[in-house]
Formats: sequence, structure tokens, C-alpha cells
Amino acid sequence: MPEMLASYVAGAWYTSPGEGVVVADATTGDPVARVSSGGLDTRALVDHARRVGGPALRRLTFHERAAALKALATHLDSRKSEYYELSTSTGATRRDSAVDIDGGIATTFAFSGTGKRELPEGYVLGDGDVVQMGKEGTFVGRHVYTTLPGAALQINAFNFPVWGVLEKLAPAVLAGMPTIVKPATPTAYLTAAVVRDIIESGLLPEGSVQLVCGGLGDLLDHFDGRDVVAFTGSASTAAVLRSNDAVTVRAARFNAETDSLNCSILGPDAVPGTAEFDLFVKEVAREMTVKAGQKCTAIRRAFVPQPLVDDVVAALQTRLAKVIVGNPRNDAVTMGALVSLRQRDEVRGAVLALQHAAEIVSGDVERIEPVDADPQRGAFMAPILMLGNGLDGPQPHVVEAFGPVSTVMAYETPDDVVELAARGNGSLVGSIVSHDPDFVRHVVLATAAHHGRLLILDRDCAAESTGHGTPMPQMVHGGPGRAGGGEELGGVRAVKHYMQRTALQGSPAALAAVASDS
Repeated sequence: MPEMLASYVAGAWYTSPGEGVVVADATTGDPVARVSSGGLDTRALVDHARRVGGPALRRLTFHERAAALKALATHLDSRKSEYYELSTSTGATRRDSAVDIDGGIATTFAFSGTGKRELPEGYVLGDGDVVQMGKEGTFVGRHVYTTLPGAALQINAFNFPVWGVLEKLAPAVLAGMPTIVKPATPTAYLTAAVVRDIIESGLLPEGSVQLVCGGLGDLLDHFDGRDVVAFTGSASTAAVLRSNDAVTVRAARFNAETDSLNCSILGPDAVPGTAEFDLFVKEVAREMTVKAGQKCTAIRRAFVPQPLVDDVVAALQTRLAKVIVGNPRNDAVTMGALVSLRQRDEVRGAVLALQHAAEIVSGDVERIEPVDADPQRGAFMAPILMLGNGLDGPQPHVVEAFGPVSTVMAYETPDDVVELAARGNGSLVGSIVSHDPDFVRHVVLATAAHHGRLLILDRDCAAESTGHGTPMPQMVHGGPGRAGGGEELGGVRAVKHYMQRTALQGSPAALAAVASDS
């Protein structure tokens, strides 16, 4: 039997005595770890965060917390070869692992820099200027942010077991709030390795970080208005968490980032032979294959002007034919396995549903001959390109195949594509690939309200662009509607999620005494 992953609770490692859930290698099907939180003391977990971790972090200034993050990022960077090795068991290629591991470490460095540059030296964060509220200037007001006195619970998805932890942990540390990490079971072993290194490094105060491998049990029964729940995952799980009494009755803060039917829009000017046409094809193919399409920001809907559909499909077919699916330990492989056989079967089922409105024009949903791997034991799947059948079925705007699947759909006019984009009912990200400023302006102004982020991609920015699917720590990540209605990242904005804004009123001297360093 594989080793049971330990949780870290109230200053000690805890291993459940139960059998737990066996997690398998996505490529070989061999057991990697067991996961269970049975018998874990959730009250002790929450109390330790509030009584030990929180006070210890709050004794540090913003700049001291930023320095701790820099030291932590440097330490994790020195340990990342171990994470890369573990990451292959999730089905990730080296390119996939870089997005997750190096991306998470870079995000930690970025928040360290944000804290040093944009936060004050002390403990209170000012919000706006002092406002005079009396004729003589003896009565003034100002908004300030102070740290919430509770715990931050991060519940993460399986697809980014390193980045998902660090992009939430970094702003929470800057804010001075302790974190409880709850990784997704299929990739918990990688998260556990990173969290163990964080804890054993001693670079953050005791209680700053705790770990729950397995289910939450009754943990949320101990949460209230002092606490924060930051969730990444499915819309259905977000709905369950959002309805918990901790959120609805005791007013714990809840932030959700959920999967969405993100789109990319090719402009009418982007005909074959233009840089924008090539950029669009490259971006769609990349978003289909990085992490085997298991990204909350992946392009699920590709909107193309009707006259260009055949050209786009042909170009994508050519590009996808070069993808080598197989064991990510083989250097020749360019796309690895999905995270589990269960996930592969869910994606196959979603493709079946999508076929009511689209046909498969590249790939076979059932047949695959992976390199250096057994197709029966590994969770392999070919990239599946679909083409809308023109019958205006709802499935491409409702059903998400969380894997290497994208659907090309035709549009006639700019207003048509705006309406199609909106049918996704809220997305994390959309992209417009065009060098026509009038088309771009029209589409952006009409679709921005449906998206948390919009990428305008053209020949002018392509060399430096980070691409459709990459959230950057300086910019917000989240989206309305189906995307969860939440927001994370975004520099100092992310720090404020873990703080309380209060309106202070009094004399100038009194306010200066409270927030002189803000």
C-alpha cells in the first residue's frame, strides 16, 4: 500500500489511521499515495490559526512579511527539482510542470515585490486620502485596512497543485492572515510536498500554514465572520460551499474561481497570411494541449468569421496532428495524460453531449496510441477539435469538456460574436485576436462585463504576450456568473481580500496616531 499523506495540524503532523483513498499515477495507473483526513481535529486546526499563526504574522510589518515571502520563494526554487519529478505522476509534461511550479514560485516573488513597493512599512494600509468633514479641519475621516483576525481556508483544484496554493498563500501572508491549505485529492501528494517544505523551512511563523489532506469534515462549522474561504474548482462544488451556514449565516467571506467556457474571437481582418491568423491558431492549439486542456482558462469556444472557418479548421488540424500524446517522462511527448481515468471518462461524456451541436473534425475520443504507455492504464486522450454544426444548439455554451477539447463556431457580424460570447454566462477570460482597432473596441466594450480578463492579441504585443490562458499576479483573476463571481490576484487588490476596511473618524492627530505609517 502506498504511503498515507500526513496533514499538518496545530504544530504537529497527523496521519489518519484509516485506509483512505488511493491516488494513482495518471500515466501508469500505479498507486502513488493514500489520502484521508479521518480523525483530524478541525477545532484545533482553526484555533491554532487564530491564536498562534495570526498573532505571529500580525507582529510582522508589511515589509517583513514581504521579505519572508522572498526568502520562501527562493527556498522553494531551490527545491523544485523534486516537485518536477512528482508532477510527472499527475500526467504533466515538463512544459506543464513549469506553468504550475515555476509559475507558482514566480507569483510568490511577485507578491514579495508588491509588498515592498506598494505597501507601507507598518501594519495599517490606508485607502484614499484624509477627508475633511468639518469647517475648521478638526474633524476628519479616512478609510484604512487592518488584518482579519481569523483563518483563510484555501480549497484548491487538482490541475495546479503548486501555483494554486502559492497564488492564494502569498497575498494572505502579506495581509497577515494564516492559511489552511486543502488540496484536491488527485494531486494532493505534490501540494503536500510543497507545504511540507514551507513548514520545515521555518521562514514563516508557526501556525501561518497548516495542511488538510482529505475531506474537510466539520471544519466550516468553526468558521465565522473573521474567516475567509477561497475556492477554486467546479461551479457545483462552489454552490455547495456558498450555501454553507459559515457563509450564509455567520458571514465568512467566500471567494470562488470556477471553470468557465472561455472564448477566443478571431477578427474578420485576420485572414490567412496575417500574423493574427497564425497567432489565433497557435493560441487555440496551445490552450487545448497544455495540461492536457485541464485549465480553468482554456479556450473552449473559438469564434471565427464564417468565410475563415475552413482555413482555421485546416490549420488547427495540421497543428494538432503534430501533438505527441504519451508518457510525460519521455522527452518526445508534448501532451501527457489527464489526471485520472475518471477525469478522462468525464471528458468523453462531455464530448458526447457536445456532439448534439458539433462534429469532431480532429482526433478520436476513444482511440489513442500513447507513446511509451499503456492506453488502458493511463488516462490518455487525443486532442479533440469540434466544429459547430450551425444548428444553434446550446451545448457549446453550457457543457464544458475539461480536457483537450475546443469547438470552432462561425459568426457573421461583430454583433453576432458579441451575443455568442455572452452565451457562456460569464467567463474567466476571453481573447480578441485582431489588428483592427474598430473591431476590437466594439467587441471589448460589448463583452467586458461578461469577463474577468480580456486579452487583445495582435502583431504588436505578440512577442511579449503571456497568452490567453496565463493569469498574471499583477492583474485580477476571476470572473462573473458561471466563472464564480469572485476575484483573486491583482497585486494589492488580492491582499485586501484578507483585510477589513474601516472608516476612521476623529481629529487629525488621532488618525495620524493610528495610521501614520499607512
